[in-house]
Amino acid sequence: MAKKDAPPRWDRKMQQRLARGEAAALGELYDRFASLVHGLAHRVLGDERAADGITREVFVHVWEHPEAYDPKQGPLRSWVAGLTHRLAVQRLRATETAALTQGTEGSTEELERKVRRASVAARADYIVQSMPTPLRAALELAYFQRRDYRQAAADLSITEDEARRRLRLGLQLLSTAHDTGAPGAPPGYGGAA
Repeated sequence: MAKKDAPPRWDRKMQQRLARGEAAALGELYDRFASLVHGLAHRVLGDERAADGITREVFVHVWEHPEAYDPKQGPLRSWVAGLTHRLAVQRLRATETAALTQGTEGSTEELERKVRRASVAARADYIVQSMPTPLRAALELAYFQRRDYRQAAADLSITEDEARRRLRLGLQLLSTAHDTGAPGAPPGYGGAA
């Protein structure tokens, strides 16, 4: 039986392959995490081209610094999400600061509010993408299709009690998006840094 805090085998193997310079490993990592990276970057920056740039930066960083990931600190997915968040927030701050220095309207307080809002939205997206499929399905029915717990139960072919439980758990997880040390957020993913 594996230790409780042992990193997933795939994560350790991927890091080893990247450290050996296996281009196929980078392709596999990209296939697995590109949509997560791009989605988080887009959520923070609100710009498709900027999100493309952050996506490239993240995978270049992973390729050039595979040793930066410590499997003992958590899953590779969380580390990649945290790296994406940090780079996207840095880009947002740089862009907004440049706009402030050029005399456009706004203040540093407004910049920090914008960064905090983008960070919370990105954490919420990450939490939703990371939650188990049954919870996500119930939340999607309730939010996007405006189903109550009875209708969600019927649509999912589950009991009403189970639908309520899934919705409650999903909403509890989502409520942690505002929390800088949220249990659903990856390490290093808190705050607006």
